[in-house]
Amino acid sequence: MSASIARATVRAVSRRKILPTRAALTLTPSAVNKVKQLLQNKPDYIGLKVGVRTRGCNGLTYTLNYTKEKDKSDEEVLQDDVRVFIEKKAQLTLLGTEMDFVESKLSSEFVFNNPNIKGTCGCGESFNI
Repeated sequence: MSASIARATVRAVSRRKILPTRAALTLTPSAVNKVKQLLQNKPDYIGLKVGVRTRGCNGLTYTLNYTKEKDKSDEEVLQDDVRVFIEKKAQLTLLGTEMDFVESKLSSEFVFNNPNIKGTCGCGESFNI
């Protein structure tokens, strides 16, 4: 028998609103279409993997890679038949983020609208939390 470290008490709380859970990552229709297009001619890959790594002048940057399998620690986001996997290291960083795909005359890129970011660098490539 193990020794007790502390006591726990249970209390019923009335009139407390239940907060809805936030999605790990949501994709805009533009992002869904682009991911489908990218995976269309790659039957070996099951989706995209989103991660973060230390880089840039402000700390972190996003990574996007094709993936052939889901790692056991990956968070899977399934939206409109598109599978996006979030690496373990990036899960708390991306919580509540919207992934969009934006095209202009000069560039086309995935844009992450992340409510958790505290600051970004001037070029917009790296961020900190």
